[in-house]
Amino acid sequence: MSDGATTRVVIIGGGFAGINAAKVLARDRRIAVTLIDRSNHHLFQPLLYQVAMAGLSPADIAVPIRGLLSRFRKVSVVQDTVTGIDLEAKQVSATGQSWSYDYLVVATGARHAYFGHDEWESNAPGLKTLSQATEIRRRVLQAFESAENEEDPEVRKELLTFAIVGGGPTGVELAGAIAELSRSTLTKDFRRIDPRRTRVVLIEAGPQILAAFSAASAVRATRDLEELGAQVWTESLVTDVSEDSITIGNDGEKLRTRTVLWAAGVHASELGSALSGELDRQGRVPVGADLSVAGHPEVFALGDLARTEDDSGAVLPGVAPVAMQAGRYVGRLIRAELAGKERRPFRYVDKGQMATIGRSKAVVETGRLRLGGFLAWAAWLLIHIYYLSSFRNRALVLVQWAWSYVTFGRGARLIVDREWRNPET
Repeated sequence: MSDGATTRVVIIGGGFAGINAAKVLARDRRIAVTLIDRSNHHLFQPLLYQVAMAGLSPADIAVPIRGLLSRFRKVSVVQDTVTGIDLEAKQVSATGQSWSYDYLVVATGARHAYFGHDEWESNAPGLKTLSQATEIRRRVLQAFESAENEEDPEVRKELLTFAIVGGGPTGVELAGAIAELSRSTLTKDFRRIDPRRTRVVLIEAGPQILAAFSAASAVRATRDLEELGAQVWTESLVTDVSEDSITIGNDGEKLRTRTVLWAAGVHASELGSALSGELDRQGRVPVGADLSVAGHPEVFALGDLARTEDDSGAVLPGVAPVAMQAGRYVGRLIRAELAGKERRPFRYVDKGQMATIGRSKAVVETGRLRLGGFLAWAAWLLIHIYYLSSFRNRALVLVQWAWSYVTFGRGARLIVDREWRNPET
């Protein structure tokens, strides 16, 4: 190790947990950090739906990992795909090389789960990556373009029907954004269709949307969505997804639609199986009070990959604040342990939760405080801008959102093909 560092820490994953752990560890001269991610960028996932709905460009919510960590001399960034972890040999293998470690931090996140029906993914993409966001943007905008050229009124109706499966914050945000897009932004752009006739249906299997929120906030969010023109279907279990329809319930009720977006469930990264033979139903790795893996106190699982419980035994949600606090905690724990101090258990500080529905519409819960409407939306806006990774991102997002708020415009309405093709062939 260079510069006299004696402790090797390997971090897998450049999300909220991995980045925060790396920043804390980088302040200790005794530690050399290697951060491995298959992407070269850190993504601000809470605003990913804004890219999918043409409100922001990908560069507004992503920043190169090297740029975030370039000032830390003892942090090395590697873009590669981890293929294996040998816990006994304390070694991580990737496609082209391998690393030995003294401590290992695994924070590889989660992917969407289709409840045993992975074949649905081609017709109902999820929203976890920039490529998925731009693909959703392509499908949504292409649906309007195709409807403009369609002669058959029934097919046109299918093209202008959008189904969002899953009533959590992502589903609510997508439904509200599509409703606003069709009823405000696109109203003057087309000549043969009226975008205001677009049908947006949010489908939730449970009794209410925003299940983690209070009933009052869920009712308010439902009302706000309906005011925007979206429909909310609760207690509606999806049983099939095809190219031109979605099936609800065992009685086979069908909703004819050409665009289905999936926000109904997640499954932890497959890398968790290399850390533990006992995963929960979502594929998460059970961790101890110090976030370490059973039998390996030098190995930590964080973020969406980990099943983390609080003092009461309740599982902590897979949200950015949990991952950020866990990353900082593990960074401090390793530094303290190198100084001869005992480990203290992880304590999550719950600062509340929020979800935006549309322009000037959001719900916020923190402690006993319940907010809705413009004040909640303003709080949501300011908090998300504050947590963006760099000042450049914050400034750009603030200017673009201010402009969009005044003009109802969206500046990233580009349809990009999924595959590169030579224009001359």
